[in-house]
Amino acid sequence: MLRHWPVLVGVGVAALVILDMAEGVELAKLLAASAVVYLGAAAVGKQSATWPVFFATLAVILAADIIDEDFEATWAVLGLGVLLGGYGLVRRLRAGTRSDPAGLPSQSLAMLVFGAAATLALFVNATVGSFLVALGLLGHAAWDVYHYRTNKVVTRSLAEFCLILDTAVAAAIILLTIG
Repeated sequence: MLRHWPVLVGVGVAALVILDMAEGVELAKLLAASAVVYLGAAAVGKQSATWPVFFATLAVILAADIIDEDFEATWAVLGLGVLLGGYGLVRRLRAGTRSDPAGLPSQSLAMLVFGAAATLALFVNATVGSFLVALGLLGHAAWDVYHYRTNKVVTRSLAEFCLILDTAVAAAIILLTIG
C-alpha cells in the first residue's frame, strides 16, 4: 500500500476539498491548477519539477484566498500558467530544437482547453458552471491516466494523486449539483 501513497494522499486531499465545498463552480481554480501543473512540468522540461509546480499552484491559490477572499483565485492560477508557458516557449526557442520530449505544445493545448472550461464556468450560472468544472476534472482525470501509463511529462506519483483527486472531486460536484 505504501507504494501507492499518492492514492492515500489524493483521497485525503479530496476529502478536505469536498468537505469545504459549497458549490462546484468554486473549484474552477482546481481545474485550472491541474492543467498548470502539467504545463509547468513541460515548460521546465523535467518530470522532477512536477511536485514543486504543484506546491507553487497551491501557494498561489492560498495566497489569493488569504489576501482577498473576494478575488477569484482562478485568475491567479491562470496567470501562473501564462508565465510558465512563456518560460517554456523561451526555453525551447533558446535551445533551438524542433523536438520537444516534454510535450510543451500538447500541454499548452490542454491548458487552453481546461483553462477555457474553468473560465467559462465562472461566467455562467452556478449549476452549469459546476457541471463544467466536474466535466473538466473528469477530462483531466483521463489526461492523468494517459500520463501515468506513458510516464511522460509528470511523475507517475503526481498523475496517480491527481487522478484520484480529480475523479473524487468531480463525482462530489455532480452529486452536490444534482442533489
